[in-house]
Amino acid sequence: MKMLMHVTFPHEPFNTLVKKGTAVILLDEILEEIKPFSVWFTEENGMRAAVLIINVTNASGLPFYSEPFFLNFDADVHFRIVMSPEDLSNAGLEDLGKKWS
Repeated sequence: MKMLMHVTFPHEPFNTLVKKGTAVILLDEILEEIKPFSVWFTEENGMRAAVLIINVTNASGLPFYSEPFFLNFDADVHFRIVMSPEDLSNAGLEDLGKKWS
């Protein structure tokens, strides 16, 4: 299933890694390993953040995506299931509306 993965990086150790010149190298290595569908970097509440779309086949796969960020950046990682417009159209909303109204 497609999931939105939200990563928030604390200032440390990220600042130290930037000063060493290794932050981008490490991020590239992680992204090459986890192969997200897409990734964007942004700011959130004054901290560095990333938003990724990933495909998770089962719950036991979550550590594969989160541990590189936990272990290398002391980051916070949150997951949310996401749907495409096609997924939503296949969700059976009309039937659910009839059943639960």
